[in-house]
Amino acid sequence: MFSVFLLALALAVDAFAVAFSYGLVIKTNRLTAALKLAAATGLGQFLMPIIGWFGTNSVHRYIEAFDHWLAFVVFLLLGLNVIRGALSDEEKKPVEKKLSFKLLAVIGIATSIDACVAGISLYFMNVGIWSAATIIGGVCFLCTLLGFYAGDVLRRLPTKVLQLLAGSVLILLGVKVLYEHLS
Repeated sequence: MFSVFLLALALAVDAFAVAFSYGLVIKTNRLTAALKLAAATGLGQFLMPIIGWFGTNSVHRYIEAFDHWLAFVVFLLLGLNVIRGALSDEEKKPVEKKLSFKLLAVIGIATSIDACVAGISLYFMNVGIWSAATIIGGVCFLCTLLGFYAGDVLRRLPTKVLQLLAGSVLILLGVKVLYEHLS
């Protein structure tokens, strides 16, 4: 379960960064806004691994011989994608100050797509999906709240540092899965 916790932290970085951005621009009804963001991202991070896990469950017998390699590649690609995003010079879109239901749904889905893919890896790690999804969703909820209110403290710490750390954790989880299956 420690690996699931590390995975949850890595997956929560996007939600943390989004919440951090909103925490800097939203000046009224801050607690309500923080709770809405945390609920949207936490729910997305709870549901998406379940979707990935059940999708994998239906095809596992066909890929059982190389499942550990698949898990490694998934974690590696996720990690590299997070690192690529951190190193990208793309200009970020400005943040909307009003959190509509539609915007919250988009944020919840956008910040948890990688959690769906991680659900595939969770299947191969032989962990209970319900407990893993609960940990991932809960950690994301808390990280989103922390991100929202962290603006004053972390204003000087670049988001790139957090993203690079998260990408590295994902790659190391992939290496761990591969190592456990090959040893």
